[in-house]
Amino acid sequence: MLIVRTPVRISFGGGGTDLPAYYENFGGAVLSTTINKYFYTVLTRRDDGRIQIISADLKINQTWRDVETLELQGQELQIPLAALKYVNQPLTANIFLASEIPPGTGLGSSGAACVNVLRLLHAYLNRPLSRYQLAEQAFHIARSVLGRPVGKQDEYAAAFGGLNFIQFHKDGSSHVEPLALEPAAEAYLQQCLMLFDTGIAHNSWQILKGQERSTRDRAGVGIASLHAIRAIAERMRAALLAGDIEVIGDLLHAGWELKRQVSSAISNPKIDEAYEAARRAGALGGKIAGAGGGGFMMLFCPPEHQGAVRQALLSLGLLEMHFAFDRLGSHVVINDPFIDSDPSCGLQWKFVTMRGADRSEASV
Repeated sequence: MLIVRTPVRISFGGGGTDLPAYYENFGGAVLSTTINKYFYTVLTRRDDGRIQIISADLKINQTWRDVETLELQGQELQIPLAALKYVNQPLTANIFLASEIPPGTGLGSSGAACVNVLRLLHAYLNRPLSRYQLAEQAFHIARSVLGRPVGKQDEYAAAFGGLNFIQFHKDGSSHVEPLALEPAAEAYLQQCLMLFDTGIAHNSWQILKGQERSTRDRAGVGIASLHAIRAIAERMRAALLAGDIEVIGDLLHAGWELKRQVSSAISNPKIDEAYEAARRAGALGGKIAGAGGGGFMMLFCPPEHQGAVRQALLSLGLLEMHFAFDRLGSHVVINDPFIDSDPSCGLQWKFVTMRGADRSEASV
């Protein structure tokens, strides 16, 4: 049995500059952290030559014999099927998928799902790869195989984990800089952040398509806003490293005002009402997670005002989700050959016969 888990992320600044239409011309940068809400994939042995994929979130259970020849268009389980086709290795197994976060939340769940399945398949096939390779493969699947107008930040956040300043260079390469804050500063940052479900599920593809089109055409105020959004991400990085945590609230608010200039679909009257109510109650700033239009709202609020903010948003029907930072990124939780007698699992186990003791030991 093999179990892999991968975190979703919250992004502070720089969103939109991770799209190829922007970073290929100007270079992009995003500041984000992963949180302790996870996507899980479980692989168990099967002996009939088939692949079975079960999605708890989508409530789908499907089985195939020849995934390699399967057409992806129209498939509800596109992400795991695309990952299976990408590794290009015949497998017979049961693959179970489950997430603590539903789709359409703006927390990067699709990117985390693809990273998670790829991490599982490479571990099962004993193909070591770096976190950079894992992120790039997941991005390639989303962008080139599935044709989705995504940026790179979700895949990189999920693969690496932790609080990172991620740069996307003009030549397509990327650089992840982990931000090592003083423990007290990191604790206060986490304490000041709040997440609320707007109750609006969103599909970010149309927003991203429109944003990429205007970026490539260099039309309107979009490009100037994205330049300013990237500059805010850099200012956030500097503030965090200096331990100036409360500045993040003001910068989040400035970034939100700029983001709304990129696309009219990023906000709506319900989101605007909730955001203004939170600000009146004491939140310093915030943003909609992901591309916008719905999902979760992240707020920066000093602890002494959080009760008032919580009450104000509850009265509007927004429910809070508690969370903590994640530092591990995508990783194998269990790789045990003894649970289902799968000889392909437990490849990190080493069996040693101890002479004189007449026994065997297993070590990792």
